[in-house]
Amino acid sequence: MPHASTSGELKGRVIVITRPAGTASAFARQVRARGGVPLLLPGLALRSGDDGAQTVLREALRRDDLLLFTSPAAVRFAAALASLRTRATVLAVGQGTAAALRRHGLAVQAPTRQQDSEGLLDLPALHDVQGRGVALVGAPGGRGLLQQRLVDGGARLREVWVYRRTPPRLDRRHVEAVRQLRPNARVLLSSAQALSNLHEGLPPDAWARLRNAVAVASSERLEAAAREAGFRHVRRAASAMPADLLAAAR
Repeated sequence: MPHASTSGELKGRVIVITRPAGTASAFARQVRARGGVPLLLPGLALRSGDDGAQTVLREALRRDDLLLFTSPAAVRFAAALASLRTRATVLAVGQGTAAALRRHGLAVQAPTRQQDSEGLLDLPALHDVQGRGVALVGAPGGRGLLQQRLVDGGARLREVWVYRRTPPRLDRRHVEAVRQLRPNARVLLSSAQALSNLHEGLPPDAWARLRNAVAVASSERLEAAAREAGFRHVRRAASAMPADLLAAAR
């Protein structure tokens, strides 16, 4: 297990980052800057969408009234397929996704308090979607809440799957690092699917050691999922933003 300075608010505590493989390096730097020891334990891997995603995305950008981006990854994969310039109203599920969209020059609406599907649906732009073209840009899977509420509201829904989530490849280094975790380690959780993948992908003894640490959940839903998965000590963060997760990890 690597060592880090014990100065800073995290005081040398191990912070387990479960974000998708290849996406957590900036987050790890924030952990080190606060005096913590990052452990990258990806709960997901992200892959490009199918061959038709580019055509569907371009149609959505040109024709739909509202574009809903479900994650920073959705922005990244969409931007690799097409310029995101559009006359549509652009919405983001949370502030991290909104920041990613603004870097592409887009004006964005996003919830500030409840940064999840429920918070997104509470935005005034989605109060009346009857007859409007709404494109949901993200990956297949998830709860399906957005799709159901939009269809129930009369929207003409277009699903634009620009990427897909797959289980991560956990190697011996990941497993051995988890086996060394102490109970005061913090496990940052912002995806129920990532939590499920770790449960399935880790050997039973390593999974038991992970559950013995303190879970930091990004929402009420993730808090419930962590408790159901067997974590006895769970804290809830204000959102999935790194600053909020690390504040709760202190």
